[in-house]
Amino acid sequence: MPRAIARRKTKKSASKRFKVTATGKILRRKPGLRHLASSKSSKRKRRLGKVGLVHETMVDRIKECMPFA
Repeated sequence: MPRAIARRKTKKSASKRFKVTATGKILRRKPGLRHLASSKSSKRKRRLGKVGLVHETMVDRIKECMPFA
């Protein structure tokens, strides 16, 4: 019997945290909005609520975790 070709699985934790755009950029949520929000300014909370880009040094590692993205 021939052996099946090994396939990479998607890391589900990475797929829940990151989103890949059509141009290949990886989006992430910004940390710091979970608790202790009353001491943060409205401007800061507003900026933390928006998505950010993953740094270029981390892109290859994240794409490795999501082979089908």
